[in-house]
Amino acid sequence: MANLRTFDLNLLIAFDLLMKERNVSRAADKMFISQSAMSHVLQRLRQQLEDPLLVKTPAGMTPTLRALSLVAPVAAVLKDVEGLIRAPAPFDPATCRRSFTIAATDYVEALLLPILAPRIAQQAPGVDIHFKRTSSHFPSHALEQGEIDLVLGFEVMLSPPKHLHCERLFDDFFVCVARIGHPLVNARLTLEDYIELPHILVSRTGASTGQVDNWLAEHGRERRVALTVSHFLSASMIVAQTDMVMASPKRTAEQFAQTLPLQLVPLPLDLPHYDTVMVWHPLQDQEFANRWLREEIRAACATLDHQSPNFGSPSSGK
Repeated sequence: MANLRTFDLNLLIAFDLLMKERNVSRAADKMFISQSAMSHVLQRLRQQLEDPLLVKTPAGMTPTLRALSLVAPVAAVLKDVEGLIRAPAPFDPATCRRSFTIAATDYVEALLLPILAPRIAQQAPGVDIHFKRTSSHFPSHALEQGEIDLVLGFEVMLSPPKHLHCERLFDDFFVCVARIGHPLVNARLTLEDYIELPHILVSRTGASTGQVDNWLAEHGRERRVALTVSHFLSASMIVAQTDMVMASPKRTAEQFAQTLPLQLVPLPLDLPHYDTVMVWHPLQDQEFANRWLREEIRAACATLDHQSPNFGSPSSGK
């Protein structure tokens, strides 16, 4: 008795043609093999299925009841297999109905969404985008399981595993943000003046120190952090109404300065530039929808430099 382990599944293609043509020669032509080879295939089918399948009659080759009962199921199986191996249709954003989840910091969300959201709404009205805050640990498991499609943020803070795809989108550096009219903040701050000011620290993890504090500690200095918050938006609103200052990525500071009375001055620290990166799992590398979303993010990021006014690089203040 035939079973799946011993049955040659290629015989199903021949069976389908034999049932359609009910003629060995014509079926052989459709399979691009000789008549004798097709006769051999029919013989193997008879052995495997333990049935004559096609019987010679005055009217020609006639299928048996067993053969007739297999015609529809075999055609359905072949159709399913063909669907599995056929290349997927090109991704069409205009007709797509799906959602994407992006893990990102509020910095990336505030910069990118005002540009990305209108692009998505215009090109793919059926696509939903869900942004979620990144945690203190890189979400490797969620990315591998498909719970998250992309991760965006500063590379130095994300520290993505090496086996993931990581692409640089743009860079940024920190500036000092103070209210316009601040009595102690001019166009150029000395390090001594800077560390004497009350500071706001933006920390998404709740840590009591940040990049500025690390730099100061390495140089034997310390600042007073008067307030720690988790969002740049709240920090910017507080800075605009007090004499506190904050270190902020330039791009975010420029964005909030458009609506709040804020001034941006160079930090008197030698902090490096920080690369914002896009991270995705190799399993999603060739997936059409994910590729489309990545390209939209690249296009959105490309407009950032055109929207950003010129501002000097970090100053050492020495």
